Amino acid sequence: MTKLAILYYSATGHGSAMADRLAAAAETAGAEVRVRHIAETRDPSTFAENPAWSANYEATKNKPAATGDDIVWADAVIFGSPTRFGSTASQFQAFMDSLGGLWAQGKLADKVYAAFTSSQTAHGGQESTLLGLYTSLMHFGGILVPPGYTDALKFTDGNPYGVGHVTGPNNQNELDDAALAALDHLATRVVTIAGKFNS
Repeated sequence: MTKLAILYYSATGHGSAMADRLAAAAETAGAEVRVRHIAETRDPSTFAENPAWSANYEATKNKPAATGDDIVWADAVIFGSPTRFGSTASQFQAFMDSLGGLWAQGKLADKVYAAFTSSQTAHGGQESTLLGLYTSLMHFGGILVPPGYTDALKFTDGNPYGVGHVTGPNNQNELDDAALAALDHLATRVVTIAGKFNS
């Protein structure tokens, strides 16, 4: 059974919803799945006036937080981060920057990797965020498995690099059918390809 870790940072909850959808699809595809949020690094008082951020923080703060051991455990990893000025969020990057010891030991190499992101606008840096994240995964010696245009549904969501969700200016947009289908496809593809490497 392929072991898949879904490691993500979410501020206002869209990333949490995306991670849960990926997990459900991966389990349907036969994987053993571990979902871990990346811990918040900001003091909650700094986002107390943002109801969605505060609600997601309260909903996830007592759940197991991601560690490097989750990557070591996994055959495949799907990372997630919202877009911040065309790159990953600082909370996500702090987690990545903590992995140097495992990288030096070669424990991050030879695993299947993919990623997802979200932004407030359609051109809010989703592609640059995913491409930048993949640069780190190449440093790991990872095996990148983006969705590409391997299914007709990718011509609807239009993102061959991973999965992206547009949250809207007030973070009001829930995951639509195109995003849900793209998440299902990504999870299934990652589990399938990882299974081929492990067979």
